[in-house]
Amino acid sequence: MDDIDSRIVEALRADGRASITAVAEAAHVSRANAYARVSRLVDEGVITGFTAKVDPRRSGRASSAYVTMRVEQADWHDLRERLRGIPEVEHFALVGGDFDVILLVRARDNEDLRRVVLEELTSIPSVRDTKTSLVFEDHDLR
Repeated sequence: MDDIDSRIVEALRADGRASITAVAEAAHVSRANAYARVSRLVDEGVITGFTAKVDPRRSGRASSAYVTMRVEQADWHDLRERLRGIPEVEHFALVGGDFDVILLVRARDNEDLRRVVLEELTSIPSVRDTKTSLVFEDHDLR
């Protein structure tokens, strides 16, 4: 990626619905050049999709938490599939350090959050323990 590609990616991160004309203007290139570069970035897997930013509270997910888990690492592939099947898990990552996995969980309310953590996550055989940190306020930077 060069500087032009970076400007294109930033323009699309700011507004995934931006027209090619707007992206070209933000990147200071022609419309044809912007179109070709966006197509290439998609083909190369740099841009993996276009999505809407959703306000969790306004969409009915008023309670959020980061959940860290220590897990049996040999079962990571199975665990990954189980986590993908839990609608309240918005994001998860395998990490190094004091715990193995971190998840962003968004639930309707604290009762629903409790259900996800204490019933769904802890019922997964490879999960050894969890720690939950409630989110009081969060902000997307992009």
